[in-house]
Amino acid sequence: MKKLAFVTPWYGEDISGGAETALRGLVHHLQAAGTDLEVLTTCVKDFRSDWNIDFHPAGLSDCAGIPVRRFPVRRRDTGAFDRINQKLMAGQPITAREERTFMEEMVNSPELYRYIGEHKAEYSLFVFTPYMFGTTYYGVQQCYEKAVLIPCLHDEPYAHMDVFRQVFSRAAGMIFLSRPEQALAESLYGVRGPAFQSLGTGLDTAFTGDGARFCKKYGIDAPFLLYAGRKDHGKKADELARFFLYYKKRRPGALKLVMIGPGTLGATSGDIVDLGFVPLQDKYDAYAAAAVFCNPSQFESFSIVIMESWLSGVPVLVNGECAVTRDFAVQARGGLYYNGYAEFEGCLEYLFSHPDVARQMAQNGGAYVRQHFSWDAIVEKYTRYFRAAGGDAHEG
Repeated sequence: MKKLAFVTPWYGEDISGGAETALRGLVHHLQAAGTDLEVLTTCVKDFRSDWNIDFHPAGLSDCAGIPVRRFPVRRRDTGAFDRINQKLMAGQPITAREERTFMEEMVNSPELYRYIGEHKAEYSLFVFTPYMFGTTYYGVQQCYEKAVLIPCLHDEPYAHMDVFRQVFSRAAGMIFLSRPEQALAESLYGVRGPAFQSLGTGLDTAFTGDGARFCKKYGIDAPFLLYAGRKDHGKKADELARFFLYYKKRRPGALKLVMIGPGTLGATSGDIVDLGFVPLQDKYDAYAAAAVFCNPSQFESFSIVIMESWLSGVPVLVNGECAVTRDFAVQARGGLYYNGYAEFEGCLEYLFSHPDVARQMAQNGGAYVRQHFSWDAIVEKYTRYFRAAGGDAHEG
């Protein structure tokens, strides 16, 4: 098998985000297992940067041992993109012309697409992630017969755009991080067959956390509900804060909500402790100290944070409107899910009043993660998939 190319809009060792973290872990572990690979990406720094600016120099470089080939981006009409994006975020319909403009004016690199088209014979497969960026949409069109997507697909307005259906339905294969994500792709794009599989992603299952150390360092002397991730509306962090404050009004007590990750909710309450970014070990320590971990997001294709919570011995509470996290909680028997405030309160009360059950849920979740998502298991599954998908049928 020739080398694999992983195509993504940005790449770096210090970039946060679920899709970025999953890809970084995957390429490092595949390479360590002997897979010849390369990352193709733009010169943009990360998701939160200006997509018009080439932060990194173009060309081939080494990034923590991974060969990374970067390409400059085309300048874009930010205003036109933002107007359409606002409509999509609000759930408003857009025209076919607006869909095309959305793709044309997002992060794009014509030089990257030209490289894929001119050099595709040198690679076994091109693996594109995540789904909604120009690097995936236009890159796939250069190599349909060798294009495999790891879409990180959510049931959101973007996923329902006709332009994605027209292009992604022609891809050679897809790898999904969960069963509900695969079911969504089947319904949206009609993709089925042995090249379309739910394989998951890998996690470090050997980390340890020290809850007492976390509480001492950050001056927390009360039990707490933990949230880790971006603090924005898209992740429903604001809704979690509202639910928690109402819970405290109805059921006063020492319980706090500790939030770690980028963004801010502004003024809230002394019962909400917003720590912002914390070092990785402090995140692991936070898991170990938490009473319950909550992921309120409605749009997930996986959830590294709930897996890490289970590995730390903590039960989870997830949004019942998210098919992916709900399915994981049910499969693993590792937590509860809620729909609306009343169920949120009921779930918390059940977990706090049944500590033995909560502890068993956490143990169930940890065993589930170690069985399905350890890096050894993931590397074996992905290697087998790539060997089958990148065989002689795609040579030339």
